[in-house]
Amino acid sequence: MRTLIIAAAAAAAALGLGSCATMSAEQCLAGDWSGQGYSDGASGLTMSRLDEHAEACAKHGVTPDRTAYVAGRDQGLVRYCTPANGFRSGRTGSGYGGVCPSYLEADFMPAYRDGQMVYAAEQALANARSSVDSLGYRLEELDDKITAKQAEARAEGLTDAQRDEIRNRIQEIRRERADTERDWRRAQDAIDDAEREVRDVRWRFREAYGDW
Repeated sequence: MRTLIIAAAAAAAALGLGSCATMSAEQCLAGDWSGQGYSDGASGLTMSRLDEHAEACAKHGVTPDRTAYVAGRDQGLVRYCTPANGFRSGRTGSGYGGVCPSYLEADFMPAYRDGQMVYAAEQALANARSSVDSLGYRLEELDDKITAKQAEARAEGLTDAQRDEIRNRIQEIRRERADTERDWRRAQDAIDDAEREVRDVRWRFREAYGDW
């Protein structure tokens, strides 16, 4: 289950890495392609970002200096591809575009996966708490429905058939409430499990990455 959670978190995070950047006219005309490359590299962006810059700057009659951009980007990747940043990126659910050169990726990826484990544990806890809240609200709704139906059954002028129908409906709601309460208790247990997992992964990685 933990593997599935981490895989799902990684897939969702990767979607957030989509490239939709645009450079302003001022940035295009300034022509600081080395600086732009450094900024993009330090953010862990892929080379496809240069294509987007080219599209944005074409509107202003500017063509990127690819050589300067790549040189700056390479320097930016040195800043990005550190174990500390790998852990931070994984822990915050950020995607990784495979941008680190192999000599840096060897240390970056283990830290990134460690961060993903923390992220997955914290997301599981958040989901468990959300489930408890939702089921709790549902229990309140069902209690209100039961109260309303009981009042309806006491109304004057009802036939025996009508009262029986109301009583049957009350029993249906009570059965749903019992099922919901069982789900609520299981969700409470899931919170306890998730809290233990969060404590475990935080303790496990505290020495390597410090407090966060």
